[in-house]
Amino acid sequence: MSCCISDLRDKEIINICNGARLGYVVDVEVDVTSGRVISLVASGECRSLFGKTEEVVIPWECVERIGDETILVRAPEPPLPRSLKFEKKKFRIL
Repeated sequence: MSCCISDLRDKEIINICNGARLGYVVDVEVDVTSGRVISLVASGECRSLFGKTEEVVIPWECVERIGDETILVRAPEPPLPRSLKFEKKKFRIL
C-alpha cells in the first residue's frame, strides 16, 4: 500500500492503548539524510479559551495501521508535545 503525505491530513489519529483521539495529521517529520519518516504531528486537543491547540508528536514506530479514515497508533502516555526541538538534519513536510 502506498500513501501520499497529503492523504494523511484527512486521517484522524487514534491511540489504541486507551481509545483517545489525538487529532488529525498536521505535519510529518522526515530525516532527509535517510529519507525515512521520523514522526507524525497531530493537531491535539483544544487547550485554551481562544481555541489554540497543542500539537503532539507521534514517533513513526508507534504507528500500527493506516486505514481509509484513521491512523491507529500505540502512543506513549502522554503524547510528546510539539515544543521539542528538531535536529537540523530533519525536515518537516506539509
